[in-house]
Amino acid sequence: MALPAKLAPEKLYRTCNPEGFSFDTTAELDGPIKATGQERAFDAITFSMGIRHDGFNLFALGPNGTGKQTAIMHFLGNTAPDAAVPSDWCYVNNFEQPRHPKALKLPAGKASTLSRNMEHLVEALFTVLPAAFSSEEYQAQEKDIREKFQEQQAEAIEELEKKAAERQIALIRTPAGFAFAPQKQGEVIKPEEFMQLSKKERDSIEEEIEILKTAMQSIMAQIPKWQRETQEKIKELNRNIANFAVKPLISELKTSYELLEGVMAYLESVESDLVENFDQFLEREPDPRELLLGISPGKFSHRGASFNRYRVNVIVDNSKTKGAPVVYEDKPACQNLVGDIEHISQMGTLVTDFTLIKKGALHRANGGYLLIDARRLLMEPLAYEALKKALRTRQIHIESLAQLYSLVSTVSLEPEPIPLDIKVILLGERHLYYLLSVYDPDFSELFKVAADFEDELAGDSDGKLAYARIISSIAKKDNLHHFDRGAVARVIEHGSRLSGDSKKLTAHLQSICDLVHEAEYYAVSAKKDIVQAEDVQRAIDARTVRSSRIQEKIREATLKNSILIDTDSEKIGQINGLAIYSPGGQSFGHPGRITARVRLGKGEVIDIEREVEMGGPIHSKGVMILSGFLGARFAIDQPLSLSASLVFEQSYSGIEGDSASSAELYALLSALSGAPIHQCFAVTGSVNQFGEVQAIGGVNEKIEGFFDLCKARELSGKQGVLIPASNVDNLMLRQEVVEASRNGLFAIYPVTHVDEGIEILTGIPAGVADENGNYPSESINGMALARLGEMAEKLKKFNASLNDEEE
Repeated sequence: MALPAKLAPEKLYRTCNPEGFSFDTTAELDGPIKATGQERAFDAITFSMGIRHDGFNLFALGPNGTGKQTAIMHFLGNTAPDAAVPSDWCYVNNFEQPRHPKALKLPAGKASTLSRNMEHLVEALFTVLPAAFSSEEYQAQEKDIREKFQEQQAEAIEELEKKAAERQIALIRTPAGFAFAPQKQGEVIKPEEFMQLSKKERDSIEEEIEILKTAMQSIMAQIPKWQRETQEKIKELNRNIANFAVKPLISELKTSYELLEGVMAYLESVESDLVENFDQFLEREPDPRELLLGISPGKFSHRGASFNRYRVNVIVDNSKTKGAPVVYEDKPACQNLVGDIEHISQMGTLVTDFTLIKKGALHRANGGYLLIDARRLLMEPLAYEALKKALRTRQIHIESLAQLYSLVSTVSLEPEPIPLDIKVILLGERHLYYLLSVYDPDFSELFKVAADFEDELAGDSDGKLAYARIISSIAKKDNLHHFDRGAVARVIEHGSRLSGDSKKLTAHLQSICDLVHEAEYYAVSAKKDIVQAEDVQRAIDARTVRSSRIQEKIREATLKNSILIDTDSEKIGQINGLAIYSPGGQSFGHPGRITARVRLGKGEVIDIEREVEMGGPIHSKGVMILSGFLGARFAIDQPLSLSASLVFEQSYSGIEGDSASSAELYALLSALSGAPIHQCFAVTGSVNQFGEVQAIGGVNEKIEGFFDLCKARELSGKQGVLIPASNVDNLMLRQEVVEASRNGLFAIYPVTHVDEGIEILTGIPAGVADENGNYPSESINGMALARLGEMAEKLKKFNASLNDEEE
């Protein structure tokens, strides 16, 4: 079997040639940024924003930092200004049912105008109504009505008085009321004289007095009726005067809103209410501020609670909006989305009115687009359900949460719902989209379009130019120093490293933006006008150093032999595996010792990590695959009479992943064959039941982790790492690793099969089976097969001896 050659230095790092750019610095670049590689997502955005049917809202999914929000805002920035400006909305008092405020729809900019007009109307009424009710004409008419009442009352009493005089009875007015007394020749008879009259005369006089008293009582009973009639006449007069004063002002307002039926109906109700409640504008104590400033009455006092009924609560004002509104709600709490009804404390009681209705993001974005972070939305209680309800009903229902959940015992409002016409765009990670798709039946009905943003972009010329334009736009937007072509090339190379593929570029633009800012900082510190490649490299190195404390502590413990890792000896059943650590989002690799021991048994491969519940399911699966490989290779004609144990030595936390399964298999083959493994090598790669080595992740960090340890112990020229051949395209190693490889001090071997790997690790051929399934005796497979044969024979004899003893 031909062994794979170590990789050439050119395979370890894919350089970006600065000479391939047509510009000298990013200052020369302009024009739109073309996000190469995100066509699928952009097509979904275009479709979702264009279709106007219900439910075609958008969920933009992808990792944070890939520019989802920026891309959508850029798209809407080009399309939204050309759309129609949506209508204004306001809440006004419902004079018939104050608990149910009415919603008025007006053309853009008209709501604030109506609000100002109503304020001016109230101010004017403080002048017009007092003037009307203090006019001579009104005073004369009111006086006439009151005099007629007095005359009617006086005539009735005078007529009764005449009747009494005809009967020689006088009508006497006393502080307690009216009284009747007999008289003679115009003089009231004294009591002594009355008693001297005959009984017949006295009875006759008393009878007449009783008749007159009955007549007086009849008159007294009619006086309240006359008073009511008088009051009705005065009220009618007041209504006529108030209507005469109010109607011209309302009519003037109506001319501005003739085509708006809702506003016209509202003004009609305002006119009726003003006529009925005109007295609130009369006999008012002036506000001290009005006296101090010398301004007309009503400027301040009309803002009191009693005059709120005539105010206009502008919920949506699009007077300054150009096109359709685009709103990003940073805190999508329920009340921030659908609005809220606030309360104020008065005399220890919570009260509210329609002027305390507050708008939400749905109101501000109505007729346009609303962007929300999905994770933040789901973290806010009741917010997601409120959003779904609004989208389902296509209405914005404003409800007081305190009232809805009985948190306060006070009367609240039920405002008229506002029709909703909106496109909602949720931004979130992929797992949120998949979870909502599975567990929320409403989600797929309301968010029918998914814009799936790529994690990586093509590393071709278009992708590189897109990176250069991104760097240029960041520099211009944030007023940074521009980058020369060498610095751009270094950023592109780092983008390939972050993507984990030398032929790709990361789509995590936030990382690139951060690197641009950090590199510019070092360029400014060095008093440069242009950011160069060395500044970018310095920023990358500084970022690595900032996050390297744990990595250095582990390496220090290894160099002190607190953590046992061999890099220059030979050991049977022992190998250096490679693991990835990711504290705080920064990944680094470090070798770990894997050991294997074999003994007589029943063909079990025991994963010690799994037995103590420190191994994850994927790692356990990888170990079980090893049993399948060993059985298929060595147990065709004989039982696999061994028990093997595998363990990551000195691991004190969980182990997950199958990237060490090839290393575990090499350790098992070494333990079976008795061939020692050169400890100057480290291994990574998963394996299947056919012995094929499969790709893994984090290959760059793993190689560099072993290289750093070998460098700290001094490179001997023998050290190296075995990686899956399918990971060669993922290599973007540090320059010092590439230079060490170029100088023959470190090697990278691409392996496709475990037979290649075991031969490199031991220096002994793996061996190829002949037509009878036998391997050469001096090969790894031959020695392993022979050892298994011996173990099978020993197990057979042992079982036979047990049977003899039982007999």
